[in-house]
Amino acid sequence: MQQSRPPGSLSRGVRHLTLEAAGVTLSCLLAEVPDGEPRATVVALHGGGMTAGYFDGQAHPDLSLLTLGARLGFTVLAVDRPGYALSAGRLPDGQTLAEQAEVLQAALEAFAARYATGAGFFLLAHSYGGKLAFVTAARADGLLALDVSGCGHRYGVEPAELLEIGRGAHRGRNWGPLWLYPPGTFRSIGSLIAPMPAREAAEVARWPALFEDLAPRVRIPVRLTFAEHEAWWLHGERDLADLTARLAAAPMVRVERQPAAGHNISLGWAARAYHLRALAFFEERLSVSAEDERQLTARVRSGAAPRV
Repeated sequence: MQQSRPPGSLSRGVRHLTLEAAGVTLSCLLAEVPDGEPRATVVALHGGGMTAGYFDGQAHPDLSLLTLGARLGFTVLAVDRPGYALSAGRLPDGQTLAEQAEVLQAALEAFAARYATGAGFFLLAHSYGGKLAFVTAARADGLLALDVSGCGHRYGVEPAELLEIGRGAHRGRNWGPLWLYPPGTFRSIGSLIAPMPAREAAEVARWPALFEDLAPRVRIPVRLTFAEHEAWWLHGERDLADLTARLAAAPMVRVERQPAAGHNISLGWAARAYHLRALAFFEERLSVSAEDERQLTARVRSGAAPRV
């Protein structure tokens, strides 16, 4: 039986990296294509109370997005969001989503100045990282597409429960049934868990209103995944129809459900299936020319083409 590695371990081919961005030093994990140029660069954004190691799970070899992406021709950069890991000392209270988006944009510019990025940047984000991805996509030009798991637009919990998120409550909502995860998961994630910064926690309840404002400004293809056992968000058919309708400027909005998965999909047995689907979505977008994308956008806006 595969044994989980000690907390803090990295998968083979994954290394630490720092980026200077808008006056903040960010820690990251990086996996590069073994030979040749990358097809594109996947930028992975972790959720609240986690770190970039979320995308390099050590309980089983199949969990790591970083190693899988590199094997399939993508550079994968998992960023510790502002207020986490190395930047926690500089930003003990964290940053707002708008501030984080500014830092992330600067980090991507700094990375592109040092490394080959292929066709450009895809964003792959989880939970609170999905919020940052949406904010970034609404204000930044040049991103190729966005893949988000564990993030919707309407909470499925009471307001009082939202106030407890920053204190690490509601283990069941975060994980779902424990059989969804490989043995040793909860021994191997010690280095992945981090306190949610206060300024980040303070914005949790504002997300539905913020999404309503920024969603019409997202103009890149979007793929959303909700786990079978997702418990934080409303994701019934009517909720998803409303969510996708708000992303009116996106040339494509695809919604999928991940069977046998809890909120933390990338640490569970379903991780490989989810990562493969996300990377297949990115591969698909690479095959679409810029002119095809413009024509699809025009058809969507005219109502002549489906968006999902």
